Amino acid sequence: MKVIGVTGLPGSGKGVVSRVANKLGIPIICMGDVIRDEAKKRGEKTGDVAVELRKEYGEFVVAERCVETIKKYFNTKDNSPKNKIMVKSNIFMVEGIRSQYEVEIFNKNFKNFKVIAVHSTPKTRFKRLKRRKRPDDSKEKSEFLLRDKRELNFGIGNVIATADYMIINEGPIKKIKGIVRSILENEMQNDSKGKGKSNRRSG
Repeated sequence: MKVIGVTGLPGSGKGVVSRVANKLGIPIICMGDVIRDEAKKRGEKTGDVAVELRKEYGEFVVAERCVETIKKYFNTKDNSPKNKIMVKSNIFMVEGIRSQYEVEIFNKNFKNFKVIAVHSTPKTRFKRLKRRKRPDDSKEKSEFLLRDKRELNFGIGNVIATADYMIINEGPIKKIKGIVRSILENEMQNDSKGKGKSNRRSG
């Protein structure tokens, strides 16, 4: 079993990586969904809940919940229509890693855990968020900057800096998808051989 994590500030293009992975048959868990589901239960804003959860249960909480889900699906191999995640391979993707604490949890549970970082300029990211219009997306520049500050306080900068792969998402979407596909196919091939490579930069 191999797990690949994806990190990047809001609007950087983590979803692009996930969509390419999905087409390759790689199941995906979005760490943000853990926060959004909890926010819905509490009737609170996602940003507030992201901070509250970590204060209440520790910095590892979101990663630990994702690890439980991954192990559940790999262990049961339950591909029934009722399941949201269809296990088609021995590779799993986790989108939205925000801290070294989370990287530590995934490293502890999954051998040869790798991280793909996606980077875009603040100007590009803000434009994308305004177009995307998800409920928790920043509509004002001040909100955007506050969200970035919160993410950086979690430690996402260190995760990006130490990632195994770096993708600069400023060019044509077709080119970015090609880079992502190349990385994932390389990891899938290495997984089948029981080998792994790291510290490669792309962009």
